[in-house]
Amino acid sequence: MGRPDTHAIANKILTYSIVDGPGNRLVIFLQGCNFNCASCHNPYTIGTCDHCGDCVPACHANALSISGGKVIFDPANCDQCDDCLTICPISASPMVHEISVDDIVNIARTHRAFLSGITVSGGEATQQLKFITALFTAIKAAPDLRDLTCFVDTNGQLSAKGWDALLPVTDGVMLDLKGFDPALHTTLTGQNNTLVLHSAQIAAGAGKLHEFRFLAIPGKTDTAAEISALINFLTPFGPDIRLRLNAFQHHGVRGVARQWDKMEQAGIERIKAALLAAGFENITTPALYL
Repeated sequence: MGRPDTHAIANKILTYSIVDGPGNRLVIFLQGCNFNCASCHNPYTIGTCDHCGDCVPACHANALSISGGKVIFDPANCDQCDDCLTICPISASPMVHEISVDDIVNIARTHRAFLSGITVSGGEATQQLKFITALFTAIKAAPDLRDLTCFVDTNGQLSAKGWDALLPVTDGVMLDLKGFDPALHTTLTGQNNTLVLHSAQIAAGAGKLHEFRFLAIPGKTDTAAEISALINFLTPFGPDIRLRLNAFQHHGVRGVARQWDKMEQAGIERIKAALLAAGFENITTPALYL
């Protein structure tokens, strides 16, 4: 792989998205995550391929092979059956590819007429922090692209030093919280939430917390204690903070979380009512419950 300040490992690139920030956005999904969420609906973005080769015999389309001790992916043969993702023991994908800052700048130029901005997501985008910082810096320096907004979609597991590097070139942060109780958050993600909460405060203090997202899971994060903690934490940010309530569903989820109850609309409306009663004014709820 090339230098980490100019190259990254991407899982997918979307040249048109209206759900990953304001307007129409170019979205880069980077591979690898420092959380291991039981509720993840894209679990194949968590791991980084270790070239064990388990996926190769699972590929009926012969799109995968081993060469020089590495798994090689041939997109021309792939029929998107995703059997390789299902069999991977570390929640990785052999279909990732290396991208460079120049690659994304060129894609942005190609689609410039239709774009409002760029969003880097994941996995966990900030795992490849140097690349994001270099990419956003390049966008800001390009006269024909500098009016594109640069957003990061993150789990918030980033140090203050990391934010010091990223925020000067970032226009907006969309941050997810999986739970307030530290023990619960550790159970749900494999990590505590100290950095996540601090990240929300840092981004909000810089005026760049575009959206705060909370995942509602029946019997886990929809309790009175969790909702009270949510209200208490967000109150200093002001009533107009943009909140998004996400409802846990089974789509893409693996393992024990498949046995959890799905969050129904009535549960989301109950949480929304509590937030409205606390004075919050800008709350988005799911359009669909599947």
